Amino acid sequence: MLKSLVRRNIKLFFKDKGSFLTAMITPLILLLLYSTFLGKIYRDSFASSLPAGVTVSDALLDGTVGGQLVASLLAVSCVTVSFCVNLIMIQDKTTGAIRDLLMAPVKKTTLALAYYLATLASSLIISMVTFSVGLIYLAFTGWYLTVGDILLVILDIFLLCMFATALSSIICHPLSTQGAASAVGTLVSACYGFLCGAYMPISSFGEGLQKVLSCLPGTYGTALLKNHLMQGSFEEMRNIGFPGEVVDGIR
Repeated sequence: MLKSLVRRNIKLFFKDKGSFLTAMITPLILLLLYSTFLGKIYRDSFASSLPAGVTVSDALLDGTVGGQLVASLLAVSCVTVSFCVNLIMIQDKTTGAIRDLLMAPVKKTTLALAYYLATLASSLIISMVTFSVGLIYLAFTGWYLTVGDILLVILDIFLLCMFATALSSIICHPLSTQGAASAVGTLVSACYGFLCGAYMPISSFGEGLQKVLSCLPGTYGTALLKNHLMQGSFEEMRNIGFPGEVVDGIR
């Protein structure tokens, strides 16, 4: 029964071309916006942190910036995509399908678990496609990743999608209309990038807000992605002779 419900929810999402394209295109648009607007800011930030008289190649600088951009993209999209996918739960309420499901000989816990697993599976598919696009972007800007780094990023994506699915399930559960769900998704998309440290480092916020944000799992997910996607760039800095304290300062 659980397997059938999970398959049914996944099929419903991918059959809805509007929701599927929105979930798929949004991360790609974010990558374009990040590379256009945040790229220069990150590049200037890294360049200003270098000691006087120290220069690095454009490839290394671009690779470092690219790693941070892709990490920020994945940190945000893994969460926002799950809200798009979880609309299936709201759709069942608006169409009345939930009443049919509850009348069937299936436990409510099984039904809830089916929504969770289907949302997790669909979110992982879209997030992995996004990560693949990010790898192509890094291949053109500056590639310093190892196989181990890529595997760790995949694990990070899985952890973030698990958290995002749980978060979206809790928030969307009391909602009963598509409009309310879309409004919540828009609010999360607008705010989450700042709250998880994807756009700005947590250290730039006030001490009180830092303590609040340190309680959110997404904050640590962002840190994991940045560490694993930028580790190769930092290793390359050490290999070309950067002192350890300089690399730590840049990090």
